[in-house]
Amino acid sequence: MEYVIETKNLTKRYPNKTAANNVNMHVKKGDIYGFIGKNGAGKTTTMKMILGLANPTSGQVLINGNSNLINERKKIGSLIEAPGLFKNKTAYENLKQFSLICGGNDKEIKEILEIVGLSNTGSRKAGNFSLGMRQRLGIGIALLGNPEILILDEPINGLDPEGIKDVRDTLIKLNKEKGVTLIISSHLLDELAKITTRYGIINEGELVEEISSEELLKKTSKSLKLKTSDNLKALEILKASEFDGIIDGEYISLKNHMDESNLIAKIIVKSGLELFELSINNSDFENYFIERLGK
Repeated sequence: MEYVIETKNLTKRYPNKTAANNVNMHVKKGDIYGFIGKNGAGKTTTMKMILGLANPTSGQVLINGNSNLINERKKIGSLIEAPGLFKNKTAYENLKQFSLICGGNDKEIKEILEIVGLSNTGSRKAGNFSLGMRQRLGIGIALLGNPEILILDEPINGLDPEGIKDVRDTLIKLNKEKGVTLIISSHLLDELAKITTRYGIINEGELVEEISSEELLKKTSKSLKLKTSDNLKALEILKASEFDGIIDGEYISLKNHMDESNLIAKIIVKSGLELFELSINNSDFENYFIERLGK
């Protein structure tokens, strides 16, 4: 499979720290890729290497399967850290100014202002914008030149709930209506979960895991876990009664049967097997990441 963004053993070493260590990232076209890690985990460093803002110590970046990155990087828009805005200029004037570098005409600028929800700001200067408005203007600047890929570093950090929702809605709109592939770094797990289709988890410079939102949902949904004197036999009995389960280590795991624990217990006891444990396994979303981030 060809990925729009792929890194191969991407590494960045500083004298006192390895910021990224053999990172192998895979981003498919149309992904909203949530890049998750604690502060200092290597998210920003990895993004900067993809964008050419930092030189890797070793390893490789491929964009659309191509290692000749000069032209391919022109297809990427980015917002790394805080947007550098002209505070004494309007939203339109900011975009006009940046369009001299990034490309874009008046029609595109007006369309971007609509997309990021700033078309009605008129003569209001960017210095008087809320933090959420400034973030959306930064995303608008990243959209100049009609990029296929957007890389955003902590775009919702520090925003109030309304600002977070505005940015989130903007990103969903870009992905669904414009087909833009997004890589978004964040440590705000609950918010990222509302839009992400695929996750990359980085800890101390190492990419611990990549997982789709569907796979994550399966792993973190609530289930019943039970332990009997013979789990294999117990599972056969339960399946005969149309309960769907699997052997998970020393336990049987049953999903979608949260309200039937009493019936399950009766079936096991009636079969002559001993029931040692029957409880709810709530491996929730946040705990899943906490385990992988080494907290």
